[in-house]
Amino acid sequence: MKKRFRPVHIFIAAVNAAAVAGALILTVMGNSAARSQRYNYAYENWKNDGKGEYSQISCFFSNDAGFDKNQANGVKTRLMEKLKDVAVNPNGRQKLVPDAYSASLGKATITGETGKHSETEVTAAGGDFFMFRSFDLVSGAYFSDDDLMQDGAVIDRQLAWNIYGTDNIAGKAIYINNVKLYVSGVIEAPRTDPEERCVGNTPRAYISYYAAGLIFGGGNSYDEADDSMRAVSEFSKITCYECISPEPVERFTYNFMKKDLAETYKGKISIVNNTERFDPKPRVKALKRLDDSVVRKDSIICPFWENASRMVEFKLSFIYGGRRLLLAIPLITLIWLIIVAYRAFMRKKEDLGKAVGGFVSSKTEKLRKKRSYSTEENKESSEEEKQEQTKESKNKKEKEGSL
Repeated sequence: MKKRFRPVHIFIAAVNAAAVAGALILTVMGNSAARSQRYNYAYENWKNDGKGEYSQISCFFSNDAGFDKNQANGVKTRLMEKLKDVAVNPNGRQKLVPDAYSASLGKATITGETGKHSETEVTAAGGDFFMFRSFDLVSGAYFSDDDLMQDGAVIDRQLAWNIYGTDNIAGKAIYINNVKLYVSGVIEAPRTDPEERCVGNTPRAYISYYAAGLIFGGGNSYDEADDSMRAVSEFSKITCYECISPEPVERFTYNFMKKDLAETYKGKISIVNNTERFDPKPRVKALKRLDDSVVRKDSIICPFWENASRMVEFKLSFIYGGRRLLLAIPLITLIWLIIVAYRAFMRKKEDLGKAVGGFVSSKTEKLRKKRSYSTEENKESSEEEKQEQTKESKNKKEKEGSL
């Protein structure tokens, strides 16, 4: 007999199929949104399919925190000592803990050799800064701390067009507050929607800490009046410090940073574990404290790439929260099916028990009757044997009497 499905069964199946499909769609959306913020995955590029786990940590400081290059070097040294204590050592020539630091220098007017100028947001960058960024290089190259000359600058395409009318200007001179620098590379402007919304319309330029000292205070500056060099205070302020570190145990680097920095810079630091910030579990938990994500209650001003990632975090909290609700539907259905199957099994078990009981009872009755019949036959047989024996005994006596 062909089994017919009830309309309610068809409805439940359709709802579950839609819930699973919706959960898959939200998963794809969440992964795409997270991966769009590439700077959070610098540790994957550094790891380069090598063995072992790595963690990427970002620390953001307020302008008055007092964190500088000396403190950054101290943090890195202490971290490497902790790693050494757990038998984690450098592998060949690769750095054990690559790090980067930067600070916003505010807006300045940048002028090209043609005389064209543009207001620009300037950032001092040091360490492996460009390895951590997700910039797309249009032309030229990035500068680094290892360069012999520290007068290079990386500018975005918008600034290049504003002052030179082209983006192929590697090696061209630019002037910031009358200090001459050279364009080492041109990068593409941010393309993801969160980054575009956070970066604004002002062009951006990235210069070394040495150049920042020349322009905004620090290092040596040339005095045209007496044709001599004059010393000025060193520029070393850091508002963003980042590092990648091996993970001998889970959250090793994050816990170290919290212990090493959180208390000293309490209220003036925000520590982010980039490695797990976009995972579903912490994002769903964040739904309970959305006000912390929306409203900053401290004086920390994050760079645009971090603000963009925070926007994605906020979005992912709802995406993964919605996904969890959708997945609850098939989970509840599964539990319901297990309960229904259990009840059906218990009913079948009861019926089966009755059937087995009846079968055993029937067999027992037949066996009892058979045994009873056998007993009666045995009795009859015994009576006949007795009668036969009695008859034989009588005949024997009669024969003996006749003799």
